[in-house]
Amino acid sequence: MIREATPADIPQLVAAYDWLFAPPGTKPTHWDPAVAADRLTRVIPGPRTAVLVAADDDQLIAFCTLYLDIESVRFGQRCWLEDFAVAPTQRSNGLGTKLLAAAHQWAAQNGATHLELDSANTRTDAHRFYNRHQPSPPSTVFSWPLTERWPLTEQGPASSYPAGPPTFLPGQANLQANRHANSG
Repeated sequence: MIREATPADIPQLVAAYDWLFAPPGTKPTHWDPAVAADRLTRVIPGPRTAVLVAADDDQLIAFCTLYLDIESVRFGQRCWLEDFAVAPTQRSNGLGTKLLAAAHQWAAQNGATHLELDSANTRTDAHRFYNRHQPSPPSTVFSWPLTERWPLTEQGPASSYPAGPPTFLPGQANLQANRHANSG
């Protein structure tokens, strides 16, 4: 019932993201189904990614995305469980538990030492589900959208500077050069 997604699943997967956008969730400002489909074409066959789906006949009823990302000095290889959704009509029947177990198994088989996810504080029903599965002590995740309106600089948010943010060198993450350029 749970398997890795194939390119044929992409149209249903894109539509299934609406499960995440329904209240208490929200649709990202720049959500574009065509862009999502394009991203899924890269994520599905990726060497460090997986999209797991649960299907009833040919109908998708749950999915999650998994991404091996950093190898932490303290904790080892991390795997992010980025999107996790079950069709509203399929909730509270054990499907979410099976999908979470499959995500754990995929992460472990791919060298991860821990599986992480973040979830908006408003998703209290989801949090009850996660807590039933005894995660390590919860932590708080902070996120900054990387937009022109909210770039973060060494001195803090760019919006707090009357003269605008410090100038960054294109294509470089060289804070020392930026310190020198803006020390004047």
